[in-house]
Amino acid sequence: MSTSRSARPAPLAALALALVAALSACGDLHAPDSRTGAAPSPSGASSPSAPGASPYVESGADDGAPHHNENNAYRREGDMAPAHEEDARREADRIRPVLKRLWEEREWDPATVRAALLRLGYEEERVTQGGKRLGGTLTVTGMLARWEGDGYVTPEGTRVALRVQDDACVSGFVQKSNFEVRTNGPYPETGCFEPPYGH
Repeated sequence: MSTSRSARPAPLAALALALVAALSACGDLHAPDSRTGAAPSPSGASSPSAPGASPYVESGADDGAPHHNENNAYRREGDMAPAHEEDARREADRIRPVLKRLWEEREWDPATVRAALLRLGYEEERVTQGGKRLGGTLTVTGMLARWEGDGYVTPEGTRVALRVQDDACVSGFVQKSNFEVRTNGPYPETGCFEPPYGH
């Protein structure tokens, strides 16, 4: 003879718990408002306010992220005085044909680029370890390393920066795929060179 019991009490217990939860829900419901016919909301519940700007979104930030502008201040170039911007454009117009010619000749190593730009009469910028400028206006360096695949690689090419005035620069690069010359104000941490991402 079998002594197993039926499994009926479990569904009854679940039903009883659901009934208790429904009867003890928060808030008191009242009869519909006879003037509007609408059912009032439970007491103690606040009505949702109109959606507004999140307190965590920074106005003017590209993606609205908190502290975006503050975190990216190092990537913002300084303002140039109009007269100094004109000076920078004139120097950019002298540098552009040199970088274009080197790119067409497939010569983008720093030594070749430096020699070509020094022939324009520029002097290499000299700086102390503490960052104090000692003279000269031209800086020529290799390209920055960047992450590719599973490690850093340094592409062939050269970066160029020319300090035209304290508030005006010409920056550019020449590499296998292309070249560029532009004017810009100095950056807070990197001078005439645009700083890399991932500060």
